[in-house]
Amino acid sequence: MLLNNKEIEVVSKLPASKMYEYFIKKVADFEEVWGLFDDGWAISEDHNGNHLMPFWPKKAFANLCAVGEWNNYRAEPIELEDFMQEWLPGMKEDGIKPSIFWNSNDSAVLEIDTLILDLEEELKKY
Repeated sequence: MLLNNKEIEVVSKLPASKMYEYFIKKVADFEEVWGLFDDGWAISEDHNGNHLMPFWPKKAFANLCAVGEWNNYRAEPIELEDFMQEWLPGMKEDGIKPSIFWNSNDSAVLEIDTLILDLEEELKKY
């Protein structure tokens, strides 16, 4: 599904908690998560040196962040089932936290178990 510019503008201005809610609903709707990929997946660090992996609910949002050091990266989809069953447990094992809806200013950074539970709760509605 393509996003219109108005939706991108409105969602991008939401606080991180509201963007996270949007992420959960859209990811459950379309059963895919988007990351940025070049020779590997995009990873950043917070001010404490913790590794963060950014994810978005739609390709258009991910593409908006393919700038600066991620200029050569492109948005790639990840099937939701793989994300929940393989990616997130692997990230937890590696000590990498998900950065939901990174937008150069802010993102929702949370524990992997919380993200899995929130996705499972949303998926029960379908």
